[in-house]
Amino acid sequence: MFLTISTTGTPERPATDLGFLLHKHPERAQAFSTSHGTAHVFYPEASAEQCTAALLLEVDPIALVRKGKGKGRGGAPDAALAQYVNDRPYAASSLLSVAMSTVFKSALSGACKAMPERAAAPMELRIEVPALPARGGAELVRKLFGPLGWTRVEAEAVPLDVKFPEWGDSRYVRLVLEGELRLADALRQLYVLLPVLDDAKHYWVAPDEVDKLLRAGEGWLAEHPEHKLITSRYLARRWGLTRQAMERLELVRLAEADDLDVESVDNAVDEGSDTEERPVPLAVRRRDAILSALTAAGAGRVLDLGCGQGQLVQALLKDPRFTEIVGLDVSMRALTIASRRLKLDRMGERQAARVTLRQGSLTYTDKRLKGYGAAVLSEVVEHLDPERLPALEFAVFGSARPRTVLVTTPNVEYNVRWESLPAGHTRHGDHRFEWTRAEFRAWADAVAARHGYGVEYVPVGPDDPEVGPPTQMAVFTTSTATTDETEKEAKAA
Repeated sequence: MFLTISTTGTPERPATDLGFLLHKHPERAQAFSTSHGTAHVFYPEASAEQCTAALLLEVDPIALVRKGKGKGRGGAPDAALAQYVNDRPYAASSLLSVAMSTVFKSALSGACKAMPERAAAPMELRIEVPALPARGGAELVRKLFGPLGWTRVEAEAVPLDVKFPEWGDSRYVRLVLEGELRLADALRQLYVLLPVLDDAKHYWVAPDEVDKLLRAGEGWLAEHPEHKLITSRYLARRWGLTRQAMERLELVRLAEADDLDVESVDNAVDEGSDTEERPVPLAVRRRDAILSALTAAGAGRVLDLGCGQGQLVQALLKDPRFTEIVGLDVSMRALTIASRRLKLDRMGERQAARVTLRQGSLTYTDKRLKGYGAAVLSEVVEHLDPERLPALEFAVFGSARPRTVLVTTPNVEYNVRWESLPAGHTRHGDHRFEWTRAEFRAWADAVAARHGYGVEYVPVGPDDPEVGPPTQMAVFTTSTATTDETEKEAKAA
């Protein structure tokens, strides 16, 4: 069972720094005992320009059978030849994941006292697994690794026998991953996804496996398009554990959507006094500010662009003044969660006629967006790469042209007031940028001038005299809305 991790470097930042991050010296070959064999770590190449670390796991099939006692793959149909004749010593599986967690424990946690900055920064990586069982084939491999930041995901099917191509391919692939990621993130992904692709574990899956999954999946699993499949397979399809993990992942997603900690979302039980006053969450203040601005604008038909999981749509539905509400998002999974949040399948016919959820991209013009009195872009622009902002600008202000547009975004100057936010970090891992008040106003003023809008600025949250509010909102208005919008708004009124 074999795995290699390679990186490149320069004389100033040599590739052999990989040895520090893995806590394994490039000039030594080391062996580590595991419960089912021996793990060897060595470096086939180690220079300033190129460095490769290899993990070779020698599995003792007798120890595997004796300690497994028929559980996991020992009792699986594909091991029916004999207890001692199977693919366990050769194909990457949960055995390799366990070996990685033992041999590369510090690297998995992202800890490196010698080079903390190097450990925290992305680096060029090439990871190769020559024999990886893939129940679902190469396509599933690409679905699992593709959304995780790798620039190259190659899953080459291994033929059953090269001399007899008509026999077709085996269920094994040769995996090659290339990209710029933190080493800890890459190792955690492998730790979870190797047994997921194998769809089996060599040990009994106990309740503590949920904690292991969530620790290793922190920062990527909750938003992964295949998170349900990953969770189910990793937990050996044990429904109770899978449900528990999914509920905790849902909390993570809701917390991230509202800029809150998981603990503050999962707070239905108040262990203190139930009369204690608590600060109003910023997400609630933001929605209140948006509802107030929409009411002041007299909008009846509203677009929630980048609606996410439907929190704002839900709030708009509670006010009968908003006669038509459309939630638009590129993520089908977010729209599914929004549908469950709104209980669309159980909603009365009259109420259901007021709301529509649509999939679509904000960087493309869409004729379905024309004819509305107001559009909301709440905590959306900062999730786009700066070079894509002109496309969003034209789609909303140039093509759709609602009479009122509300844009909210974090004020980066306020970040110094967040005690738990490290210096230099954005509030969310997916934020491509965060603007100062001056930068936001410069962008909004230019947009308004180009498209014939006026713009006013509203602070959201406590307005700090030194650094301003935590959220800044621009209210764009125009008297030259589309003809369809004017007519439909008049009918709605």
